[in-house]
Amino acid sequence: MFEKILVANRGEIAVRIIRTCKELNIRTVAVYSEPDANSMHVQLADEAICIGKAASSESYLRIDRIISAAEIADVDAIHPGYGFLSENAHFADVCESCNIRFIGPSSRAMTALEDKAVSRALAKKAGVPLPPGSEGTVDNEQEALTVAKRIGYPIMIKAVAGGGGRGMRVAHNDISLVKGYHTARNEAEKAFGNSGVYIEKYIENPHHIEFQILGDNKGNIIHLGERDCSIQRRNQKLVEETPSPLIDNKFKDLRKKMGKAAVRIAEVAHYTNAGTVEFIVDDNGNFYFLEVNKRIQVEHPITEEVTGIDLVKQQIMIAMGEPLKISQSDVQFKGHAIECRINAEDPFDDFRPSPGRIEMYYSPGGRGVRVDSHAYAGYTISPHYDSMIGKLITYGKDRREAMDKMSRALSEYMITGIKTTISFEHAVLQDPNFRRGVYSTNFVEQLLTGARRELIEEKA
Repeated sequence: MFEKILVANRGEIAVRIIRTCKELNIRTVAVYSEPDANSMHVQLADEAICIGKAASSESYLRIDRIISAAEIADVDAIHPGYGFLSENAHFADVCESCNIRFIGPSSRAMTALEDKAVSRALAKKAGVPLPPGSEGTVDNEQEALTVAKRIGYPIMIKAVAGGGGRGMRVAHNDISLVKGYHTARNEAEKAFGNSGVYIEKYIENPHHIEFQILGDNKGNIIHLGERDCSIQRRNQKLVEETPSPLIDNKFKDLRKKMGKAAVRIAEVAHYTNAGTVEFIVDDNGNFYFLEVNKRIQVEHPITEEVTGIDLVKQQIMIAMGEPLKISQSDVQFKGHAIECRINAEDPFDDFRPSPGRIEMYYSPGGRGVRVDSHAYAGYTISPHYDSMIGKLITYGKDRREAMDKMSRALSEYMITGIKTTISFEHAVLQDPNFRRGVYSTNFVEQLLTGARRELIEEKA
């Protein structure tokens, strides 16, 4: 058993990891930037070390400072959480070279999957369907136009690195392709230090469905079912649920097919620890590989609720060299879970971030309600980091009960001093199409148009 783990992150995920470590009787070390000195993860950890100024580039992204903190505190392992250095193969390599266990996939697996164009090649090798597109990166606009002519519009230009919807553009003709190509490259260079992009066919009205996987160091890989993440703004998720209403209502056979495909990709990549294989599904039930997220996901709690499996605990046990004690046949899915990401954003101003001091904070509770958050009254949402305040998760015996609990919990959630997404997500939960489980990744855009937007703003 590890004796001490350093958590190389902040916010709610750092709190989440520290809590599981406490349950396992593992001591924790928090790292923090100067403005995060009073953050909850710093207060909950057994030790805390300041690693720099506010900017991520001077703190949470500084490998040298994190490793120095780990060596000073004499830790056994580092948990990277999500974001920051969680998918950085070089960081994983440095940890291992310093005899510190990295709680995540091997650097070899990350390297194989960090480039989305390379990931497509692995998926092809695994026999998993891919949307038509370029064979690899597209190096100039003429090559982009050639690919678009071959596969037909609309097409999606996508950064080979990173995530979060950055470096992505949809094009419907040659003019928008040329403009989008250069915009996506510039955005990707600024966000990820890698301007590489590739092109694939854009699926109209797509459904974003991902599968949670776990793999140990003995070659055992399982999946823990799907999450439907189609409620998004600017390609970033807002509401997630499991099981997927699309699969439950229309394509029940997809669950088995996509689960096998997710495991197969992980096998080809020799994947270990927790990860997520993301797919898009069209209205006819055809599914296509998107990418592999090589870390714990923001939305992992809903999978925990329906399976009863603590994913962070599993990550730690796998990193210690323990074999999976769960086989695929052991995984049982019970009930329905929904997660709403509570962000400090103004949904009626293009989800513009709303940093500032929280004046009042009251979180909901009751049976079947879980809140994963690092916020409290008096806490300041920093403009330097992600705008997430927390995650609200509800669980019910079926989808209707989970939705009703979520609607009730959202109406109880009170945060003042900053703008939040709470009122908008309450409108999502009340929308007839969402209630029926009929939605795609275009849902938010459609909800914020015309009379429907005016009605939502009026209620907010």
